[in-house]
Amino acid sequence: MDRIILKGMQFYGRHGVLPAEQELGQRFEVDVEMTLNLRPAGRTDDLEKTVSYADVYRLTEEIVTGPPCRLIEAVAEKIATAVLERFAVQDVIVRVQKPGAPLPGRFDYMAVQIERRR
Repeated sequence: MDRIILKGMQFYGRHGVLPAEQELGQRFEVDVEMTLNLRPAGRTDDLEKTVSYADVYRLTEEIVTGPPCRLIEAVAEKIATAVLERFAVQDVIVRVQKPGAPLPGRFDYMAVQIERRR
């Protein structure tokens, strides 16, 4: 099956368990991968036969910059649910990374990845 991939989208959100995280906010990085049949779009060069990655980007931005969640699991679930509701995809993988998680020590990021199907 074919895929549309949006990788490394960065947004500023206010998600987190600690009050300071919801008050001050921080950067989040999101990847969205959608599975669908891209043959009709490839053969016809018609945007109506695919999913506009610009629309998926705006939807993801709206969720990440919107009302705060305590858990990045909830952010990922909101994105996956919205993608499946609004676009003709068979499944979606969402990865939400939190590079500035308030933990001692050195790390690149903390993240969750979920996969949801119709």
